[in-house]
Amino acid sequence: MSEHQIQVRVRYSETDQMGVVYHGNYIPYFEIGRVEWLRNKGVSYKSLEESGIALPIVSMTLNYKKPARYDDLLTVKTTFKQYSSVKIEFDCEIWSEENELLTTAQFILVFVDIKLGKAIVPPADLLAIISS
Repeated sequence: MSEHQIQVRVRYSETDQMGVVYHGNYIPYFEIGRVEWLRNKGVSYKSLEESGIALPIVSMTLNYKKPARYDDLLTVKTTFKQYSSVKIEFDCEIWSEENELLTTAQFILVFVDIKLGKAIVPPADLLAIISS
């Protein structure tokens, strides 16, 4: 399994009145993790789109264990789980500076031809990169 980590700092605008990260703001943190996982493999999401391929989320499961708060430095850990024909799956975690597990998530994305709006098998060279 291939793994990547990136850090993000919680901004004030991402929190509620109690200084706790609003639940919907975890999704962009995980997106940052997936995009940077791809970039770390040498593939930019921008280049994928320019080649006519998108990766929309078709399923996600999030589990909130402990709250993240304003100004916390978070580590987003993204782990490639598997791919099968048109799908790619990731397991993700968010950790605090104190090494506490705050949130877990699982994502399934589908390779889609942007022009046709239909699921596709990605090119062999992309699959080779992803699975390495």
